[in-house]
Amino acid sequence: MTTDRKIRIAIDGPGGAGKSSVAKEIAKLRGLRYVDTGALYRSVGLYVADHGIGENDEEGIVSCLPHIRIELVNDGGTQRIIMNGEDVGDRIRTPQASVYSSAVSKIPAVRDALFSIQRDLAGQGGVVMDGRDIGTVIIPDAEVKIFLTASPEERARRRYKELREKGVGQSYEDVLRDIIARDENDSTRETAPLRPADDAITFVNDGYDLEETVRYVMGLIDGVITRRGIE
Repeated sequence: MTTDRKIRIAIDGPGGAGKSSVAKEIAKLRGLRYVDTGALYRSVGLYVADHGIGENDEEGIVSCLPHIRIELVNDGGTQRIIMNGEDVGDRIRTPQASVYSSAVSKIPAVRDALFSIQRDLAGQGGVVMDGRDIGTVIIPDAEVKIFLTASPEERARRRYKELREKGVGQSYEDVLRDIIARDENDSTRETAPLRPADDAITFVNDGYDLEETVRYVMGLIDGVITRRGIE
């Protein structure tokens, strides 16, 4: 029997599906640690952008890796992202960081560099991890796997609303274009492409708000726990 202190919940899906928000709430409700693995790739992307390296300059990106130190710090239930001593939690959420995150995540050397960090965090158990390859690569033996997705248009509307609330003047059309491009990059990369794990439960949450999505996903998780005899 596995207890909640050891259970591992993987929530994968494309950008804008609400993975991070849902995973945070699930972790809070079940008393688990939340790990935002996408923040690792966003941090690398931010470093690359800050140093004027092109998003398609694979050699330049790989040369940066020895100079990047990333820590995920739990602070009162909130995850802080520290890169080279700086809290970059807000800066990695910009549209530019998103584009660079998708670009660097295609590079095998970047994924290899971050793999051990993610595996170490997962190995401790008692976690909810969200990303794009958690259930397929990082913890393929996770007790519960959810693939959360929504249409590009729905995800663009959510992202556009979020950016407007933050005072970012990106148009809806540009947001949608970025999401479609990132989906293409994520699903066609050679290393760990975005796809549901064979045993993942897929939930398309078009038309659901955060509270409704959390409630539905909690039901899916409880169903798996009951069927598998996990306590």
